Amino acid sequence: MPTYAVTGATGRLGRLVIQQLLDTGVPAAEIAAIVRTPEKAADLAARGVEIRRATYDDPSMLPGAVAGVRHLLLISGDTPGQRVRQHSAVIDAAKLAGVQRLIYTSILRADTTTNPLAPEHKATEEVLAASGLHHTVLRNSWYTENYTDQLPQYLQTGTILGATGGNKVSAATRADYAAAAAAALTREEDGNAVYELGGTAFTFDELAAAVTEVTGTTVVHQDLSAAELASALKNVGLDAGTAGFVAALDHSIALGELVTDSDDLTRLIGRPSTPLRDAIRATRA
Repeated sequence: MPTYAVTGATGRLGRLVIQQLLDTGVPAAEIAAIVRTPEKAADLAARGVEIRRATYDDPSMLPGAVAGVRHLLLISGDTPGQRVRQHSAVIDAAKLAGVQRLIYTSILRADTTTNPLAPEHKATEEVLAASGLHHTVLRNSWYTENYTDQLPQYLQTGTILGATGGNKVSAATRADYAAAAAAALTREEDGNAVYELGGTAFTFDELAAAVTEVTGTTVVHQDLSAAELASALKNVGLDAGTAGFVAALDHSIALGELVTDSDDLTRLIGRPSTPLRDAIRATRA
């Protein structure tokens, strides 16, 4: 019977968590991958990982998916407006199945931030606290990939648009957060734990300088107001709702809500977070 289970295991974060578990010596037979589409997990099955089918939207499937598991990683869903319902179903199933610890991927400063992504995470944390389950909350800051995935656009336009007011963001790579999740999943904790996770902080000016240095193409940062950024994004084809949402995310950075001086990430993974320039080089390669 598997000891550890990961929901959303064929997603970009979930797959990296399972890879990290295997790389650090956890036997495949002790890992269950909970997935919506088992065919997408054929490579994991070939390595001996147990594949269990379930979706956040069908509560009847969840108790069987987590049965016998000691530690469960609940990777937050990606459907806005549905997350609290979905996460609550997983938490209920975990409690029913006798899971000893549930680990949840939340957002930095979930209980105080104005970030528009935070309310569903905060609500999920409250459901988890009320459940009585022993739990670990991983409050992840931004992914470095939020920026490195835009590298082609930066190089084409020569500009990084933002509305951060010169403030910093403590971004880390998806692999860094996966390593932290794997560590938390296999860690024996007394009681409950909350980790505020983020990498080495940088400003958008520093991001532009790093892109310029790594690629040899000059890229500059243009700092706008949130309203100006939303307008610029609409001009390049985003609908008003999406443009406003993106601008609100940057405004959260401007308020200092996505920067942390916590060393929780480094302590969990046993190394520094991936340097920004290394992440850019990896994307460039």
